[in-house]
Amino acid sequence: MKKTIATLIAGLFATAAFAQAPTPAATTTPAAAKVEAKQEKQAAKADVKEAKANAKADVKEAKADAKATKEAAKADVKEAKADAKQSKAEAKADVKVAKAEHKATTVAAVTPATTK
Repeated sequence: MKKTIATLIAGLFATAAFAQAPTPAATTTPAAAKVEAKQEKQAAKADVKEAKANAKADVKEAKADAKATKEAAKADVKEAKADAKQSKAEAKADVKVAKAEHKATTVAAVTPATTK
């Protein structure tokens, strides 16, 4: 019986001593916090990097859209100029034809017909 009581008392002291000792997790908590903080910092850096990449892609796309719009506008202006030039040429041709017809009728009216 003395052995059983001695074992129980020894166990009681051992658990009391174990309960007062700092846990190994408690000693590594600052290190774990540092690791976690470092991981959060890296995640934030990755987010910033991704945001910059997205911004660059958006700028690139906007520039491409602006360039395409500018080229389309240039093509429209060129087409309008070509249409105006063609219209002007057609008007000149119409004037020439009208002048030629007028000249032909005027010359025919002035020139007397020869009789044989």
